[in-house]
Amino acid sequence: MKTLINIICVLFLLPLGVWGQASQRVVNDHGKQAIRADQDVRISMPESVKVKKNCFIVMSKKDFYLYVYEAQGRDTLLVARYDACFSLKKGQKQRKGDMKTPHCTMKKPFKITEIVDASKWKHDFGDGRGSILSYGHWFMRLQTPGSKGIGIHGSTNNRESVPGRASEGCIRLLDEDIIDLYKHFAFVGMKVVVKAEDVDDLPFERRAFDRQGIKRKRHF
Repeated sequence: MKTLINIICVLFLLPLGVWGQASQRVVNDHGKQAIRADQDVRISMPESVKVKKNCFIVMSKKDFYLYVYEAQGRDTLLVARYDACFSLKKGQKQRKGDMKTPHCTMKKPFKITEIVDASKWKHDFGDGRGSILSYGHWFMRLQTPGSKGIGIHGSTNNRESVPGRASEGCIRLLDEDIIDLYKHFAFVGMKVVVKAEDVDDLPFERRAFDRQGIKRKRHF
């Protein structure tokens, strides 16, 4: 019995994700407890895109990725992958200020309603740093139920938060990645799916990973 208790204690002390290739850990993020994960390699293959308007985004709140796919006939091709940071708290967004990222399904996706230059936008996170540049170069606003302030943007002054959970509800990419997403793939009207934390890879995603030989560090 004592041995069993010791084993259970050790398991609780192990870093999250220890059985995989990467781990996630709790850190102090300017006075708040946030989640950090090991960074992965960016994938960006704009040369593989046949029709840009057929591209769509799928995000994993579980594994901290933003994927871009293109529907090509009966196939779905992965054309980009970026590390992403989601909200500090898990769960579906219910109200403004609840520190949660909204999620949806493939049947009822969100969409990008506007893309604006956010390179001079500032925000006060209430952490003592004051009003600071926070959004990278582009803000891609999402049409989500009950909230007009959710978007995909850069991580200026919060670079270390990507990938993981630390935001107030928006999705952060590295500054260079939001530029790459804007330059090669994103457009107003683009469908965006944000999967809940308990939703794993979708069937078409698994087929794309297998067919294209896509490797990744994080699969919690």
